[in-house]
Amino acid sequence: MLGDISGLKRYVDDVELKLLLSGEADKNNAVVSIHPGAGGVESQDWAQMLMRMYLRWAERHSYKIEIVDHQIGEEAGIKGVTFLVTGKYAYGYLKAEAGIHRLVRISPFDANKRRHTSFAAVLVYPEIEESIQIEIRDEDLKVDTFRSSGAGGQHVNKVSSAVRITHIPSGIIVACQSERSQIRNRELALKVVRARLYDMTLRSREKKIDGFIGDKKEISWGNQIRSYTLQPYRLVKDHRTNSEVGDVDSVLDGNIDLFIAQYLKLNKG
Repeated sequence: MLGDISGLKRYVDDVELKLLLSGEADKNNAVVSIHPGAGGVESQDWAQMLMRMYLRWAERHSYKIEIVDHQIGEEAGIKGVTFLVTGKYAYGYLKAEAGIHRLVRISPFDANKRRHTSFAAVLVYPEIEESIQIEIRDEDLKVDTFRSSGAGGQHVNKVSSAVRITHIPSGIIVACQSERSQIRNRELALKVVRARLYDMTLRSREKKIDGFIGDKKEISWGNQIRSYTLQPYRLVKDHRTNSEVGDVDSVLDGNIDLFIAQYLKLNKG
């Protein structure tokens, strides 16, 4: 009986949350990019931890993930990653995660075991359906090809299959090297360009352009939306909603639904 009540409550909560997702693009797939802030290996490792958190969240919700670009750090972590999250309301939920994320911990890379603070930016855009008209003229695009780096075996050293697209009017630059096919990499990169142009249009219309987008100088203290503290105490706190969770390991394993729900309720979708 208790199990039935618990299941019913989860169902009601889910329905109530979906009612908040009334935005123009909330039902769409999501494009997620993660960029480490200043701090070298510390921030790059933190960016990789965030990537894992979102991949675990997507897995829990049965969303499909497709990596567009994945740049591995020299020592540890990542220099950046962009991936598609495919499934209904992916953007509606994940838009709550856009912003600067701050980590405080005893560094595993510091021989003196000192406490370090790291930052990373999470950018989230809606993937745009083909039916929505976003004008992208061929003459506005600069397309470069290059050899992929990182995982991929001998193939990456022999074929220039990676693609970098620059949308000249907006300055948007998107690279894709996840597929062996240059054509497929171009398709994925164009998807991200379309998503970012659409997002710029929406934000311009709403006059809510966020200063951190495309500006890594802003990935720093005072701009964070959420703090993850591992030392001297353990707590995750969302600074927009004041939601707090003491089980940091669970949050980093993808249990972020509380923060998403509180954000959506605060902002009414």
